[in-house]
Amino acid sequence: MTARNRGTPGSRMPESFRPATIDDALAIQRRVADLVGSAIGGYKCSVPTEPRPVSYAPIFAPTIARSSPMTVTAHGAMLEVEPEIACVIGRDLMPRSTPYNEEDVRDAVCEAHFVLEVLGSRYEEFPNVPFPENLADSVANAGLFVGPAVREPWHGALGELPITVTSGGKLLVTKDGRHPDGHPLRPLHWLANYLAHNGAPLREGMIVTTGSYCGIVEVPVGEMLTFTFGDLGGLSATFVSAT
Repeated sequence: MTARNRGTPGSRMPESFRPATIDDALAIQRRVADLVGSAIGGYKCSVPTEPRPVSYAPIFAPTIARSSPMTVTAHGAMLEVEPEIACVIGRDLMPRSTPYNEEDVRDAVCEAHFVLEVLGSRYEEFPNVPFPENLADSVANAGLFVGPAVREPWHGALGELPITVTSGGKLLVTKDGRHPDGHPLRPLHWLANYLAHNGAPLREGMIVTTGSYCGIVEVPVGEMLTFTFGDLGGLSATFVSAT
């Protein structure tokens, strides 16, 4: 929490306080959310795997930007972001006796958007920390930039999308993008049921981002950037440093 308030990464927690299990990590994550005291505007998530049986984190409403420039805590001239597609929830997904299926969850989505997840771990040793510690630190989330809506998202192929990043007409990055879970609905489907089962359901208006199409991208601070997601469209944004 000290590193979060300070705005710069620090050392790992003292060994006796480090989370050894997923439950420990989630307890720390919840305690930090209580201390932050801000509304939760959405989540990041991915489909569970054996080494990561639970992988999600809250995104605090004040760290979600829908217009450019977006003020960020940058350390130096570069910033780490991840190009993703996020879903806006159109109705509450409350606990119920039967789990939600993918069609239920898709029908609850009112919009999908091109987004950039802003990364900013509170650990100096990131990413070389055990997953429970990363989970306790909200999986390195530091914010979310929300771009334009994706037109008719369920009618297109969202599994593979070439990603390009340009600035001032100069090509910075080009990658053959692939959604890490195959499709943005898959992690959202898991999260909807997980949160409903655990008493903190997804609410109308929340935005859920579901994984980078090309991992971490380093981009310059202070420049207009354009991210293109194949033929679907894209977004433009400028990030400016708060310090």
